[in-house]
Amino acid sequence: MNIASPKLSAASKMPCKSWSLPAWDTCPGARDDNGEPVPACQHCYALQGRYTFGAVKAVRDHNLEDWRSEGWAEAMVKHIGKSKLFRWFDSGDVYDPELAALILYVIRETPNCRHWLPTRAYKDEKILPILRLMQEESNAAVRFSSDSVTGEELTFEEWSSTIIASKEDFVPGKGRVLCTAYKRKGKCGNCRACFDRRINVVSYIQHGNKVKADKFMSALV
Repeated sequence: MNIASPKLSAASKMPCKSWSLPAWDTCPGARDDNGEPVPACQHCYALQGRYTFGAVKAVRDHNLEDWRSEGWAEAMVKHIGKSKLFRWFDSGDVYDPELAALILYVIRETPNCRHWLPTRAYKDEKILPILRLMQEESNAAVRFSSDSVTGEELTFEEWSSTIIASKEDFVPGKGRVLCTAYKRKGKCGNCRACFDRRINVVSYIQHGNKVKADKFMSALV
């Protein structure tokens, strides 16, 4: 068996590194019953722009194979080290129960790091119980993503996110925040709301162009 060598990403928007997979290939929750992308995923940024560059794709393709390698979880713990923040999946998702279990291990072994994991994998009955265990960890903000682009929320969830068309559509309230990255050219700046378990719902303003259907379909080949 190969020895793990995980590759981390440093997306310019975020204040920390992340670990990612190829978008769509590992996003079963992004599909509706007909196999088409759900509304929120029709504008997937991870199928556009710099994510289409060869070097960027190579990192995610490597990770798709590498996470099954011997010692991957331990290697991830070492990579995270003394980092205070870590994001899972700036592209891709928790598509496999075994991967979910390994991520849970990493979260537990890095208690001084706050982990943010946005996901639609809660739709998978085999993965959901492991996500629930992650949510029990005090250093993890595992947010279930709504499929909506009109602000519809997952009202049955303690931690979630949704997409709205503009800042005027944001409904303020306790435990609710609007992502203000739009004020900083797409960067998080000093905001850490997504990592904060005290925040129940994060609303993101829709960005990116609608991805053509043939691009989604080619990703399945």
